[in-house]
Amino acid sequence: MANALQNIPADDPLAIPEQRALIDQILEANRDVPGAVMVVLNELQSQVGYISDAMQAYVAHKLRIPLTHVRGVVSFYSFFTTTPRGRHTVKFCMGTACYVGGAPALISKAQEELGVEVGQTTPDGQFTLEICRCIGACSQAPTVTVDRDVYGRVQPNTLPAILNKYHKSKK
Repeated sequence: MANALQNIPADDPLAIPEQRALIDQILEANRDVPGAVMVVLNELQSQVGYISDAMQAYVAHKLRIPLTHVRGVVSFYSFFTTTPRGRHTVKFCMGTACYVGGAPALISKAQEELGVEVGQTTPDGQFTLEICRCIGACSQAPTVTVDRDVYGRVQPNTLPAILNKYHKSKK
């Protein structure tokens, strides 16, 4: 744990004074609440946008718990992320109906349009591509979500127009 806190990358939130102050504030406000680890991690994800390796070590140190416990929570819950994400998250449903309906072709088209692979964020910070399991809109297969918006019966030739709406927007 000490090594992770001694070699903090310059772009890590812990290395940025304003971000570190926010992290300390979240830790201080929640250290004594029941389930503090989950509360702190949720707040960090919400406020900072992700939970880096250094942040995980810092939380473990400050809450006086094993780093393996913090890492276990972060890796178990899919809503936690350990790297910065884009302004917009594009998710491709890979449930059976969507897969059969053409989701792989949509993923290929998005990768071609945005120049990144699934799990990556575009260099401009606009989009992160992800795969998800069934979203419960099987009758609309294949489906794509952008943030909280659901698009059904998406085709490779209609995907660029959907992405373009978000590329121009600010969250």
